[in-house]
This record gives sequence, C-alpha cells and structure tokens, in this order.
Amino acid sequence: MATARATTYLQLTSEELADIDWDLAVIGAGPVGVSAALLAARAPYNKKVILIDAPRNSGALMNEATGEDLSIGGPTGLFSKALRDAGKRISVSSLKGMGLRDDSVWNEVVTSCLELASCNARDTVRQLEYAGITYVQGNAAFADSGGSSSLFVTAEDNSITTIQASKTLLATGSTPFRPGGIPFDGKRVFDSDSINTLSYLPKSVAIVGSGIIAIEFAKIFKNLGADVTLIIRDDIPRNALMKIGLDKDIAATLVADLVRSGINIERGAQVKKFHVPRDNAKAPIVLDLEAKGGGTRASGAATTVKCDIYLAAVGRKPNTASLNLQAAGVKTDSYGGVEVDCELKATSTGGNVYAAGDVLGRPFLASTGMAQGFAAVRIMFDGEASSATSGGYSNSDMCSVGDLSMTGDSFDPKSLAANPFAFPVGVWSSPEAAYYGLSTQQCKDMGIDAAEGVALYAECLRGLVFSPNGLLKLVYDKSNGQIVGVHICGDDACELIHYGMELVKAERTIDDILKNLYSAVTFHEMYRIAAMAAVDGAGARKRRAAVGKALAARNRGIKE
Repeated sequence: MATARATTYLQLTSEELADIDWDLAVIGAGPVGVSAALLAARAPYNKKVILIDAPRNSGALMNEATGEDLSIGGPTGLFSKALRDAGKRISVSSLKGMGLRDDSVWNEVVTSCLELASCNARDTVRQLEYAGITYVQGNAAFADSGGSSSLFVTAEDNSITTIQASKTLLATGSTPFRPGGIPFDGKRVFDSDSINTLSYLPKSVAIVGSGIIAIEFAKIFKNLGADVTLIIRDDIPRNALMKIGLDKDIAATLVADLVRSGINIERGAQVKKFHVPRDNAKAPIVLDLEAKGGGTRASGAATTVKCDIYLAAVGRKPNTASLNLQAAGVKTDSYGGVEVDCELKATSTGGNVYAAGDVLGRPFLASTGMAQGFAAVRIMFDGEASSATSGGYSNSDMCSVGDLSMTGDSFDPKSLAANPFAFPVGVWSSPEAAYYGLSTQQCKDMGIDAAEGVALYAECLRGLVFSPNGLLKLVYDKSNGQIVGVHICGDDACELIHYGMELVKAERTIDDILKNLYSAVTFHEMYRIAAMAAVDGAGARKRRAAVGKALAARNRGIKE
C-alpha cells in the first residue's frame, strides 16, 4: 500500500497507521476538530489520536507554492477576518496614489492575509506535534463493510489507508449553500468559501445576501476601495438583519453605516439572469434584476447591476456528503446535518460516533462548535457529561433550555440555535455588532415586562474622539432591574459583549452597574451611561438627541 501523507512527531507509513488501534479519530481540522483532538491527547486522557483532513476539498486557504494548509485550526471565516484586518492596516487609496498598479496593491493585501493565516497554521501544527497527534491529509469515509470503527482515507495520489478507531468525532464543518441557476466558476462568480481564491483587486462587487457573511464582505470590499452593491430580497434591510437575531436598533445602525459608507443596497430584489463574459475578463458581469418573487421592479428601481465579481452569501449547510455515513448507520437530517442525542452521539451501528460544530447545523459558529467538541470528548472518555459546566445546561431533559441564565458544555443541538443565553453572537463587520441574551421584542413574546437603557458611543469620551458612530443597549426586567440582554454596535463590540454576557449570567441589575466604577476613556463607560438612561429616560433622550445632532453635523462635515 502506498504511503499516505502524515504529519506528526513521528513520520508514519500507511501500514503503520493501519496497525495502530486509535482511541480517537477526528475528521476535520478546523477549530472544532483541532481543539477536540488536543483535549483528548493531553492529560488527563492521554489518548492516541489521529486527525484527518482534506483541506483542498473544503475551499480552504492553501499556499500553493509550499503545499501548506493555511486554514488548519482556523475558523471558516479566517480569510474574511484576514481581509478585514488588511483593509484596516493597508490604505488602498494611498497605495494607488503612489502609482502602484492594482495587481501590486492586491499582492500587498493577499500577502498580509497569508502571513496572518500562516502564523495561525504553524502554531496549530506545533501544538499538534507537542501533543503527539498524528495529522493525515486525505478524504476520510466510513468503510462499506467496517461498521462505525473502520475508516478509509484516500490521499491525493489515490492511495488508500485503513484506519481503525475506537471512537470517531465528525467535525467536517460546513460548506456554502449554492442556489441553482448561479454560474459559479471560482474566477468571477464566487460563494463565501471560493472567494478565498480571488486573485485580483475588483473595482466593483455585487453581493447577494442579507446575513452576517454578506454584511462582513460588503464592508471589507468597500474598505478595499471597491464599489459595492448589496442585493437583498427583503424590502427593509433592517428586517432582514432582525430575522437573524439582531436588535432593531442595532440592525438599523448597521444599515445606516452601510449607506453612510457608500454601499448601494438594492432592496426587494433578486437576480433574474447572469451575463458573464467568457472571452473578455475585463468586461463587466451584468446582472438582470427582478422584484422579490419575480416580476418587474418598481418604477425608478435599477433593473441591471454591473460588477467585476459576484458573491453569493446566502447561508451554509453541513459538510457530510462524502463521509459515507450510511455505511456506519449514521443518520442525517434533510439538510445533511448529523442527528445526535444530547450527548452528541450519532446513531451509529457501534454507538461510537460523535459529532460537533457546523456538521450539526445551526448556529454555524466556531465558539459553539468548540464547546460541543470539548463536551463530546469528555463524554467519550469520562463516561458521562462533565460536571464542570457554567450554570449546568441540563442533559436530563432532551431539549431542555433551562432558565434564563443557564448554559454549559452539554449543548442540545436542536435548541441551541434558538437559546439566546447559550452563546454571544458577533458580526465582524466595520463597525462590529454583537449581542447576548434577549431583545425587548423577545421579552415581550415571553411575557417579560422589559425596558431599555441606551448609550451612544459619542456619549463617552473614547467614543466621541475615536469612534462616535454606534450604540450600546441594556435590556432589563422592569420588575427587578435584572439585565436580560446586551446589544452593541460599534468598535470593539465583539470584545465588549463578553462583559455584558457576564452581567446577564450573574443576574446583575441596573443598580449594580450604577454602583460600579469604570475607568475613564474606555468604551466600558457606556455600560454606566446606559444604566443611567434606564433610570432617567427623559433626560437620556434629550442628551442623545443633542449628541446625535452634533454627530450628524460632524459626519456631514467629514463627508463634505
């Protein structure tokens, strides 16, 4: 049998790999798979772990010159985060003003992204080596006749290695949903993974989608100097964002920033037909637009959009099609997501297959997936769910959400995405947005008499000077002042939200915040300003109106 490609502190042949009885085989080397493998290999478990991944088949970042997998251990959105960071540090307009050509500018941007990704990848490989984990690149699938303990790993040269493992963790992540009728080619028409392979700096970009990924890429390409058109089916952009969980004011702030940035939003629209030039790479793509659901758009609305590239960011689906799950008796839902119980165990013939992360479906977040991976490993090798939970997310009741402040390691995949207290959500756009807990509308739906305290970024000194556009909102129970939700839009929102999460989980009140002392010239001062607004609503509204008026004048001055 040919030698499979294995990376470990010992270089193993296919025969040697096949001769080892592995305690755990982890399929998928994203953040979920890597973190779970490390937990199992280290004390107190000290298990023999093999990590299997097929980076070229996942739309991930590759360094073609060296063959290095730049996405190992990184989240699905690693490329977009790197692009966002590059857009902040590299002034495209300045480079162009110095006479640099577009290809030179794009090379500078891509080099920055590759350096960031390479740093993360090499650190991950070092951790795997120190833990004694064997890393194999190849396509893993359950063997037709081997039950749920036997895996075939097919390498790039089509050689096959057989792996025997006592337990298997499926952590293969997700892939972009590709609607029919879109001529994806990976050159000018992309999904949210294949955009990783973009080889030039586009002057104009059309993005279809109204969720987190679409918003992130819209701001990224705008910051890189492109003209951006965002095509959404909803007539009101704010409503589209509210459907994915954002508070109405946070959603409105994000949309206002998109408009203020010069991003064109085509509302209530969808693409009817694509005209992609095949013989002229410089000719624009022409998109024919129609009204949502079909038919002619309203008078005055655009009927065509021209762009250099098109990006479809319309959701993701579990990546399970190539695993031959039926051979192991593993059941999936209609979307391809692995069906598991509250111990994250799949319905395998041997009762030894577990799954974690995007492979289960929503919420498609690295943080929740890693928590699931940790829980699965503990359940595998402790024999029971870990008691080291934060609040005790109950396993005893099959889809129990628990009370308002409960979360923990043992996630129920069916109710996790709908539980506002299970995890914080971050939108890595510019500005950032984040939330944890309930919105006012959710409180109303649950019969909680709730109110809000709002602070504008421009009301605190740091915000006024450095980042005036944004807001922080506290949602609290009027009966006792207990904070049940925190919603933020502005710089560092994805960092600030974790303090808000602790306020909610610790059942802190508006009075508790007012008694705290916050360092001057920090964004955290907004928590106290929002609490003050909760007890003096009329005065707070007057202050926000005055600040908002001054900010609007300032923004107009900057624009002019």
